[in-house]
Amino acid sequence: MTSHDPGASPPGRTMRADGEANAQTDPCGQLLIQVAAGDRRAFEELFATQSTILMAVIVRIVMSRSLAEEVLQECFAEVWARAGSFDPQRGSGRAWLVTMARRRGIDCVRSVQSSRDRDLADGLRSAAEVGEQVEQTVIDRAESDRTIAALKLLPDDQARPIVMAFYQGMTHAQISETLKVPLGTIKSRIRDGMRKMREELEASR
Repeated sequence: MTSHDPGASPPGRTMRADGEANAQTDPCGQLLIQVAAGDRRAFEELFATQSTILMAVIVRIVMSRSLAEEVLQECFAEVWARAGSFDPQRGSGRAWLVTMARRRGIDCVRSVQSSRDRDLADGLRSAAEVGEQVEQTVIDRAESDRTIAALKLLPDDQARPIVMAFYQGMTHAQISETLKVPLGTIKSRIRDGMRKMREELEASR
């Protein structure tokens, strides 16, 4: 039987003591522990002291400050909800936050790419519905006088999203958000406008 030193601390107490010691030497970790207990002042201090660092991490990943600001907000919402999962035994509070920020940033990049892929697929299907790849025709002739003339014949609600999509490189989702028009309506306007442009281009040959 293994002898036990009556003066030694129980293993569980030693681990807790180590965690408390780590938190005391890690101000960020200490704030996370307080946030986990529902301390809003600690949460505000955590945001004030760590948001700049996390913002820099996220911007390097998403390459867009506006997107990074959204991701940062999501990060701190997760911090408030999941601060209790921080374990000072596994690392510092800042390392825990940076890991979360990186994960959120990568998720954002994947989401944006997925949205662009869906828009591309939708665009190809729309082109097939009107008989040919009208989008490619517009791109190929973007600088031609006939294309510009055909574009000017369209009503503004069709011409504007076409310009935004093919001249400014915006996705359908971005156009929808910018114009405050439902995504399905934007797609219909682009499809109808492209059909009219194709007819005008064919008639002017």
